[in-house]
Amino acid sequence: MSRILITGASGCVGQYISSWLLQHSDAELLLWLRDPEKLKAVSAEHPRIRLLVGDLRDTDRFAQELASVHRVIHTATAWGDPDRAEQVNVVAVKRMLELLDPSVVEQIIYFSTASILDRHLQPLPEALAYGTEYIQTKARCLQDLEVHPLAARIIAVFPTLVFGGRLDGSSPFPTSYLTEGLGEASRWLWLARWLRADASFHFIHAEDIARICGQFAITPHAANQEPGQGALRRIVMGQPALYVDDAVATLCRWRGVWRTPGIPLIPWLIETLIRVLPIDVTAWDRFSIRQRHFVHEPASTPERFGESSHAPDLETVLGDSGLPRREGLRSRRKVTAMT
Repeated sequence: MSRILITGASGCVGQYISSWLLQHSDAELLLWLRDPEKLKAVSAEHPRIRLLVGDLRDTDRFAQELASVHRVIHTATAWGDPDRAEQVNVVAVKRMLELLDPSVVEQIIYFSTASILDRHLQPLPEALAYGTEYIQTKARCLQDLEVHPLAARIIAVFPTLVFGGRLDGSSPFPTSYLTEGLGEASRWLWLARWLRADASFHFIHAEDIARICGQFAITPHAANQEPGQGALRRIVMGQPALYVDDAVATLCRWRGVWRTPGIPLIPWLIETLIRVLPIDVTAWDRFSIRQRHFVHEPASTPERFGESSHAPDLETVLGDSGLPRREGLRSRRKVTAMT
């Protein structure tokens, strides 16, 4: 029986992956997490689940377990505190790899972020130059992994914007930060409906992340065949790029908000909004504003790996999130006139 270690197992992505593997494999799952109370989507009593309760910085506590695993899915991460980010996102990853047995481990799926890659999936110099502590530590760790002795067994996955869970808490899965932000975004539609932005992005649902990683974890690991890469394989996970204007239009329709013709967001207007609105802007934020198009070629969906997408478009995401749908002004007026 294959033994798979999942770090960050109580998080949004970690629980989606754990649930998928319980349903689609016979693997034994070692779930590394800090708070077992947060594990809701799978049962800690399941005969194929074993909990490793502890902080990722205490890696040596689980040296025996690490030496026995065939596959690792490393989703755990840290941000906010620079020292903790360094210890979790860089130091602990190195130590974890040291404790794996090269004669046993077949594959490591390492979670990073698409923000540190350019359009062609190459490392972005600006990520190291002035990214947040999270961005910088992820960029440095990728540099180390590219030349690691186990690089040929590593698949580095780079999620784009991640949705998951439900706003009303009715899902057993945790709500992702992006899904939580849908409510706040709705409250700003009064302003967003007046603006137009030349920008685009990818998104992906955590269930689709689980389907991609699940396929990797249950199939034989192979040498990297991606063009323009080294031994370590880089996979950006995301649905086809979506223009910001189209995303705002979709959200307006969903919430029944009338969309105006719009004012283009040219640089001087962006600077004015930054000064007027209560927004803290970092060097990385300013780079992102200049970059505008955070798109990648290729951005992989579950279909690339023989699966089907749970949430292939933004309308499905909104319905899945539990964000209330409201009738548009025209629909309400028509109903009123008929009555």
